Amino acid sequence: MDTNFFNTMINTTVAKAAGTGTTSPFSSAAGTGNVFGSILQQALAQGLEIIQAGTSASVSAASSAASAPALFTKAGADIAAAPKTNFDDIITRAAEKYNIPKKLIQSVIKQESNFNPNAVSYAGASGLMQLMPGTASYLGVKDSMDPEQNVFGGTKYLRQMLDMFDGDISLALAAYNAGPGNVKKYGGIPPFNETQNYVKKITGFYNA
Repeated sequence: MDTNFFNTMINTTVAKAAGTGTTSPFSSAAGTGNVFGSILQQALAQGLEIIQAGTSASVSAASSAASAPALFTKAGADIAAAPKTNFDDIITRAAEKYNIPKKLIQSVIKQESNFNPNAVSYAGASGLMQLMPGTASYLGVKDSMDPEQNVFGGTKYLRQMLDMFDGDISLALAAYNAGPGNVKKYGGIPPFNETQNYVKKITGFYNA
């Protein structure tokens, strides 16, 4: 406690006990006992109030902590703790079914969606292998956001493009991006910057 509190308390209590603010109560033992008894009672009372206030504050803080919602890291802030989905099994099975190198499928997915199953392009393509609605319907894919349906559908389409262009990976990729009609029309990779960069990046991933 603050010593000023005791000084003030003593002066006030002494004055009350003596009946005046100038006469000392220490002239008798009884007066002394009364004064210090009064001081002790006031000190104990204030001390109890302080303890109670501290206890109440502690209880209040504990209650608030118990009822407060848990704190969560912002999405993406702690990548190491974020759950990760492994599409390796799906890709492996699709590669085996359609006889396409697993690494080629992975390279297409990396370029198309960077392995984000919820990716949607400005043109409306969606999922891991970015299937357009019409293409997805043609391939029998009912839910493009479902990783397995998307990968199997996209791999099937890639297989069709490889068959159409005699196994030429660059032409198959160009057809996957710009459509087989454009590849046939231009007799090779169409002169579109997007498609040319697309083929270059994926073949780079595949050959790395």
